[in-house]
Amino acid sequence: MGSARDHILAALENLTSDEFKKFKTKLLSCPLREGFGRIPRGPLLNMDVIDLTDKIVTTYMEAYGLELTTAVLRDVNQAEATALQMAAGPATPGPVLSGPAFGEAGQQHFVDKHRQALINRVTSVDAILDALYGKVLSEEQYQAIRAEKPSTKQMRQLFEFSLSWDRSCKDQLFQALKVIHPFLVKDLENS
Repeated sequence: MGSARDHILAALENLTSDEFKKFKTKLLSCPLREGFGRIPRGPLLNMDVIDLTDKIVTTYMEAYGLELTTAVLRDVNQAEATALQMAAGPATPGPVLSGPAFGEAGQQHFVDKHRQALINRVTSVDAILDALYGKVLSEEQYQAIRAEKPSTKQMRQLFEFSLSWDRSCKDQLFQALKVIHPFLVKDLENS
């Protein structure tokens, strides 16, 4: 079973150009879960299949992005919606994770396990840096990360510094992520 992103991409690639245009139009007006915003109309209408797939995953997270894509596809191409639902399999929620320790000792920490996804998907890096400043990050480290652009490079630099952190430092990063990017953390916990 591939990732939700792969399933969304495959489903959108199977649409005709008219169906893809209709999909984008319907995505602009479909009801959304509380806490999620719309992809802006201008950029959305100019996106190709790959760009739209990436935008769906980064905006709505993998699990909800898959659910939303399936719902919109039902209006555009029922057969493709059914195929997407079958390819993705039944929705099975991941384990309920109560805190940053996540069970037994020696288990990989959340921020280490999801390093690549966090680098690619965290957008509010400054807010995370502010939460860690003085507790985990020194002034010099804080300024070095802020000097990087774009956010992916900032997150890579943050992870460079995290190599010397103990578990409590990673727990503080995890807590900051839960406050600043709650939907991302929930999506990653369930993946």
